[in-house]
Amino acid sequence: QVQLQESGPGLVKPSQTLSLTCTVSGDSISTNPVYWSWIRQPPGKGLEWIGHIFYTGSTHYSPSLKSRTSISRDTSKNQFTLQLSSVTPEDTAVYYCSRGAWGWSDYWGQGTQVTVSS
Repeated sequence: QVQLQESGPGLVKPSQTLSLTCTVSGDSISTNPVYWSWIRQPPGKGLEWIGHIFYTGSTHYSPSLKSRTSISRDTSKNQFTLQLSSVTPEDTAVYYCSRGAWGWSDYWGQGTQVTVSS
């Protein structure tokens, strides 16, 4: 059974860096040839793809967020991490990690609320 679990601060101040970790169990982020994605849903809006990391470690980001986004991984812990810099209140959202490319995700974490506020 594949499970993903997001973790990280629920409150981030404007201009700071949002950092979230996704812990994966039941699969390997470094051997299974799939993408591992970060997706978010702002209040009252639809899902927005942020980016993904391939099992090789290569990354790809949404053009609209690319300048502020970094996705990395710790294969020893089977975790991958999202960092989003210079956050504003518009970055307030429920953040999800998932297995699979955008539109093809088959397993999702439960999501974690992140609020950007001073």
